[in-house]
Amino acid sequence: MRKIAIYGKGGIGKSTTSANISAALALMGKKVIQIGCDPKADSTLNLLHGEPVMPVMDYYREFDDEPDFEHVGREGFGGVFCIETGGPTPGLGCAGRGIIATFDLLEDLEVFDRINPDVVIYDVLGDVVCGGFAAPIREGYANEVFIVTSGEKMSLYAANNISRAVENFQDRGYAQVKGLILNRRNIEDEREKVDEFAAKRGLPVIADIPRSKEIQRCEELGMTVVEDNPDAPLSRIYIQLAKDLLKEEG
Repeated sequence: MRKIAIYGKGGIGKSTTSANISAALALMGKKVIQIGCDPKADSTLNLLHGEPVMPVMDYYREFDDEPDFEHVGREGFGGVFCIETGGPTPGLGCAGRGIIATFDLLEDLEVFDRINPDVVIYDVLGDVVCGGFAAPIREGYANEVFIVTSGEKMSLYAANNISRAVENFQDRGYAQVKGLILNRRNIEDEREKVDEFAAKRGLPVIADIPRSKEIQRCEELGMTVVEDNPDAPLSRIYIQLAKDLLKEEG
């Protein structure tokens, strides 16, 4: 079972990237679980045709009992099993605790054993790599990390923090950063800036995703571009990215 965490600054497109990777893997015949680790709980929305799954933390707030297997997630496009951790009521509590509570629940319900996935994708907010947001890399849930970034200063700043945080756990045999995914914002000299950063961190840039109105069009329809048209040029980029992720092990 491959366990991959997709990190990145908020708003950089990591959820779009994660969902399209999951959709591409499903088209390749892989059994996939995608776990959204963001209080906004929108990671899997475009795998579910715009109909959100109830986040685990929302279930805890609304019901006396903890969710059972039938309520912890739902199948989306291509059979991708979609889970959202959710978070606390806005302004109250720690968002990272929702991730920890969800991971504990997944273990109690033996979700991975029941589904037996080929790949688990964790979509994780990377503005602050502490507490629950570090759980995928700190607790051994994920052993491969890919960082979504643009050439914008704050995006690269977040990518640097994520990379350094992962390095702090490497001597414990936890996750490693395997590469960067450039999600373009069409700023000046964008590729050069990302290449320079990648060289300093000793990381490959494994994909270069162009800025495209097709992404917004498909998201308005509640789907990924891979589902909309697998043969479109942008879809082929995501499909190749999914193939390259599977090659990166080791």
